[in-house]
Amino acid sequence: QVQLVESGGGLVQAGGSLRLSCATSERTFSSYTMGWFRQAPGKERILIASIAGNGRSTSYSDSVKGRFTISRDNAKNTVDLQMNSLKPEDTAVYSCAADVFGGNWPRFTPRYWGQGTQVTVSH
Repeated sequence: QVQLVESGGGLVQAGGSLRLSCATSERTFSSYTMGWFRQAPGKERILIASIAGNGRSTSYSDSVKGRFTISRDNAKNTVDLQMNSLKPEDTAVYSCAADVFGGNWPRFTPRYWGQGTQVTVSH
């Protein structure tokens, strides 16, 4: 069982930045594709960014492309999501997820999930 713990959510004004982090103690972390999902109130959860195990390949949804950056540090077993130019519509619960089977974007269906962290962007 892979345990994932997110941190870094909070309240920020539109145009601001936040950095989310997801940590795990999984020893084979570099074998896992990692993804960040978000779920806004009343909407389905969607994949917004993913990164391959070796960190060489990343993918983004159109809604965050150019504003968000996913990165990972396999030595520290962490994956981060840098969020810039935040908009009120970015308000959601953000969750990191992992699986050894990365699938083809956007068909990433991870088995392991963090508990989620709230991001609220005010006008």
